[in-house]
Amino acid sequence: MHIAVSAPLQAASAAGPGVAGQSLGRRVTWLLLLPSTLWFLLLLLLPLLIILVFSLGERSAVGGYSAALTLDNYLNLGARAKAFSNTLVLAPVGTLICLLAAYPLAYFLAVKVKRNKSLLLTLVIVPFWTSFLIRTYAWIFILSGKGIPALLASVGLDDVRLINTPTAVLIGIVYGYLPLMVFPIYVSLEKLDKRLLEASGDLGAGAFETFRRITLPLSAPGVITGVMLVFILLMGEFLIPAILGGGKVFFVGNALVDLFLQSRNWPFGSAVAMTLVAMMLAIIALYLKLVERLGGKQSDGGL
Repeated sequence: MHIAVSAPLQAASAAGPGVAGQSLGRRVTWLLLLPSTLWFLLLLLLPLLIILVFSLGERSAVGGYSAALTLDNYLNLGARAKAFSNTLVLAPVGTLICLLAAYPLAYFLAVKVKRNKSLLLTLVIVPFWTSFLIRTYAWIFILSGKGIPALLASVGLDDVRLINTPTAVLIGIVYGYLPLMVFPIYVSLEKLDKRLLEASGDLGAGAFETFRRITLPLSAPGVITGVMLVFILLMGEFLIPAILGGGKVFFVGNALVDLFLQSRNWPFGSAVAMTLVAMMLAIIALYLKLVERLGGKQSDGGL
């Protein structure tokens, strides 16, 4: 009987330090996470909560916020339908163009270039050495009457208008955000095991089939990161439409500046902002779900 009782006690005493160690590890983990958690609460969730409260209020007589509980601001979102439609069209289209332009460039830098790779990567970064505002203003001259339209007119293509159009905004988007798309894709392609490409060729797959079954799936994390990075920034873009759109191509970001700083209709501006956040979350969730499904189908039908 003495042996039967002492055995569990010995087992418990042996397990005790391990349990205590796990408890201490959890406390240390929570302690390390505390600063980032407070940062997240104070700088993300709390401002969103304040904007949500403002969106349910009313504009005071002198502008700003007056306490109320109404959904009128959300019911009046149609007044900014043009800004939403421009954003929902030009932001995805701009992201797609950036992706189509960035992938070949990233593939060339990661796979094809053997010498001077650092120099070429530096050339991709060089535009960031200049102010984004100055670079965007430079496109006004390039796209105005004395720039590309004048060059086209010299070869017989008259009356081509670029500045203050959606085309000008798209050009500015691609120029400004292309590097942000290139580097995530480049990092994924740089990590690609080149032996997989050789094995695919040895098994009889052509260049396109190798790209479809090997290169593209393995570079998907970089593509997803680049698309999310560019798309999220474009949904809140203000500067490019303001400068190259000339007040004729509004994004939601331009509408928010107008509502908060000029008309001082904070409740309506807050409703527009909350709607934009909800739309971004929904679009991103759908995109990630689609990517997950496509990834599952490709893994099921692998090489």
